[in-house]
Amino acid sequence: MDTAVSLNSAEHQVAGPSWSVEAVLELFELPFNDLLHRAHVVHRAHFDPNTVQLSTLLSIKTGGCPEDCQYCPQAKRYNTGVEDEPLMSHEAVLAAATAAKANGATRFCMGAAWRGPKQRDLEQVLPLVAAVHGLGLQTCATLGLLKDGQAEQLKESGLDYYNHNLDTAPEFYGKIISTRDYQDRLDTLERVRHAGLRVCCGGIVGMGENRAQRAGLIAQLANLDPAPESVPINNLVQVEGTPLHGREPIDPFEFVRMIAVARITMPESYVRLSAGRRELGEGVQALCFFAGANSIFYGDKLLTTGNPDAQADRNLMTRLGIVPEG
Repeated sequence: MDTAVSLNSAEHQVAGPSWSVEAVLELFELPFNDLLHRAHVVHRAHFDPNTVQLSTLLSIKTGGCPEDCQYCPQAKRYNTGVEDEPLMSHEAVLAAATAAKANGATRFCMGAAWRGPKQRDLEQVLPLVAAVHGLGLQTCATLGLLKDGQAEQLKESGLDYYNHNLDTAPEFYGKIISTRDYQDRLDTLERVRHAGLRVCCGGIVGMGENRAQRAGLIAQLANLDPAPESVPINNLVQVEGTPLHGREPIDPFEFVRMIAVARITMPESYVRLSAGRRELGEGVQALCFFAGANSIFYGDKLLTTGNPDAQADRNLMTRLGIVPEG
């Protein structure tokens, strides 16, 4: 394949939701250095390459989820040692958000292990959103599938972003989840957009999918109109008791390719290193920053899997000359 032709083709496809799976796959298959160069050029054209946005994610309602997502330790059907806990108190959530802000986070995301919130659930979350918003933090929530009118209630309470991941390509999705289908996820994203909320939507790699299926996920995300403002890329954290435990881990360089292709196809989105960052190590994380990652989950546990502690993150950013986004 002629690399120069591929790079020029990528330049012409950045504008507008027009990425085919084949075109995305061509990017994945570029020589590693050519791909990273292209991604870094795109990154510099849209962002300060030495600035990273810091987000903190708190599980405000852990465990007991009725879904069968094979990667998730919070599914009650899997024996992972994660207990079904009640919704955290207003005071505990506010204390966590205050600590996150003090540590430099500018966005605070609240996650709940529900298929989707019942109205009585949502009415308990809305004051939490308002309180975090009152601290001056950007607010994000990930509560599962939304019904008509719920996104509007979240917006009115002060929510800025709603996270709902596509997880993987449509053709691989059924091998990972059976209790909700792809269209359910797209419908929730449409409700979020209709309410005027910003979208946080990404996926997970390392679940046994192949490169073409990773390209399929990127094409789905890039062709959302508009593309998600935030794109979290998760590296599967294998938890004993889940069906995906024991899978062969993804090649770290393939993960970097995922970041680079996300950056090229979604040039104005924040691309976030999310779950599994600890397993990548510092060298691979540095490559991801070069390839276009400009957001991390930081400073707390990522739902039920560990995240590098805040001091280690600050040390790495200092060594790389990266500063937090103000």
